[in-house]
Amino acid sequence: MAVRKIVAALTGAALAPLIMIAVPATASAHGYISVPTSRQAECAQGIVSCGDIKYEPQSVEGPKGLRSCSGGNTRFAELDDDTKGWRATSVGSTVTFNWTLTAQHRTTDWEYYIGNTRVGLVDGGNQIPPTSFSHTVNLSGFSGRQKVLAIWNIADTSNAFYSCVDLQIG
Repeated sequence: MAVRKIVAALTGAALAPLIMIAVPATASAHGYISVPTSRQAECAQGIVSCGDIKYEPQSVEGPKGLRSCSGGNTRFAELDDDTKGWRATSVGSTVTFNWTLTAQHRTTDWEYYIGNTRVGLVDGGNQIPPTSFSHTVNLSGFSGRQKVLAIWNIADTSNAFYSCVDLQIG
């Protein structure tokens, strides 16, 4: 009986690395802007025809410091295509961005950009945010159609999550 237990344990130990390779890993943090509808949310809802992002709008992750809707992830490069027919949500001089997190992570901050201008910064205080929350950002000084890049900077990794929202301001 003891021999069987040893053989079973050794077999399990030998197979564990193979199982870890075969089973895809899940990340510990994911999130995107759900309202106003971000580009990845438009893909997930079938508003715009997209590739893989339609199945995982929360997964636009890349190294911190990027300024692209795809977060530098080639699988989601179509999020960077401004000619794809993204819908613009009409807003006034302020907008409230609602985030949806499918997994949480300690947060350094959230940044919001129009072009190279940072229009919003929210301190995350190295805290774990709730699964849904919102930030209100002042967009005065901008009008017309604009693309807002929102960046969720994770505190305990070198990565961030990226989300772009097309707005009609004014």
